[in-house]
Amino acid sequence: MSNHSQTYSFQRQVETYLHADVVVIGGGPAGAAAAISAARCGKKVALLEKSAQLGGMGTLANVSIFMPVGNVTGIYREIISEMLAEYLPADHDQSIAPQYSPFLLRQYFNEKMKKENVQVFYHCEFIGAVHGGGRIQSVIVSTREGLRAFEGERFIDCTGDARVAIDAGVPYRTGRDEDGLTQPMTLMFTMQNTGKQVTPLLPEGCYVYNDVSDLPQGRRLFWEQNNDGSLLVNMSRVKANGAKIEDINYAETEALRQVFSIANYLQRTGFETYALTHIAPQTGVRETNQIEGLYTLTEQDVVDGARFADVVAQTNYEIDIHSPDAKKTTDERSVAGYDIPYRCMVPEAFDNLLVAGRSISATHVAMSSMRVQATCYALGQAAGVAAALSLDDGRAMRDVSIQRLHGELEQQGVRFLKQRAGSVQAEK
Repeated sequence: MSNHSQTYSFQRQVETYLHADVVVIGGGPAGAAAAISAARCGKKVALLEKSAQLGGMGTLANVSIFMPVGNVTGIYREIISEMLAEYLPADHDQSIAPQYSPFLLRQYFNEKMKKENVQVFYHCEFIGAVHGGGRIQSVIVSTREGLRAFEGERFIDCTGDARVAIDAGVPYRTGRDEDGLTQPMTLMFTMQNTGKQVTPLLPEGCYVYNDVSDLPQGRRLFWEQNNDGSLLVNMSRVKANGAKIEDINYAETEALRQVFSIANYLQRTGFETYALTHIAPQTGVRETNQIEGLYTLTEQDVVDGARFADVVAQTNYEIDIHSPDAKKTTDERSVAGYDIPYRCMVPEAFDNLLVAGRSISATHVAMSSMRVQATCYALGQAAGVAAALSLDDGRAMRDVSIQRLHGELEQQGVRFLKQRAGSVQAEK
């Protein structure tokens, strides 16, 4: 935190670059799906991405494996069908966990957005929201040509940190209740089997790990699924909140130190023929901010298998809390499956704003289960359709017809699983 008390008022005239029906901020899984689904409803869509690629943590942070959620449906199913066809299950109500190439996913989305008539704007980082009277009027972004405004009728915050919502004054919470600590960050990397002995490398400033107990997570966690000798490694762990300046400064350097140290360890303990070939360009973020929406998904909902009339996503991914203290523990608890209601994406104070992806209204424990990519695709797809219907019907986001929402989602290939025995029908 800065020790300086000086503050500034920064005012300037900002030129409008584009007016769209739906403006989506953030091109991760939720943002990509939201843009596609809104465009399929006939809307002019602008997708603003701060980096050079879509896919979010899947591409930028090389979290290039889809966790199993028990429901392969909608746009997520399309991605599997079109890019990873060998993993496509016959039915929607099955689980898969395919390892994929982040480079191919990046290219896939470039082509997909062209086909879907989505206008993508790269290197556009959110700066602020212009709002009044319960409506977002425009978002100001930093571009290669300076500050520009993107006006819209509906806005979907898919930044992963609820940046737009928070800037507009939407209440939010961070991390666990007792101390605000979030799940730690991880820098993913890939090693390649060269078929011959490699010389272990350990740069200056790194650690020497000799035993599993020495490792940052206290375990070995990696995937090698595709018979191409590519080993995807998830073994670093840094105590940090990815939405904090000082935390991210520390995390980016400490995580890289750990990666080189872990690769060196692996090259001495069973992976003697594997070379370090790719380190993600940024450290992966699991958790930052959660908005306070019309409904907050709770641990009890997840554990009880709650079902909601306004369901927009379903998952049976486990409760998966990497220790916020960065201790060598992970709280992993299986769940049978539950619904995520539309209201978790709706901030009360705004008529034309939704928040989709990991920063929806959920408690620390609940978000540990709903945060994975496949679920974020589902949330984004529902948000895009809801934004389009809200515009068509002249309704506030909170008043979107759930029957109409479900009908359009079905038209776009979404299938919801029937209520399981033992689940709780929530009337909240």
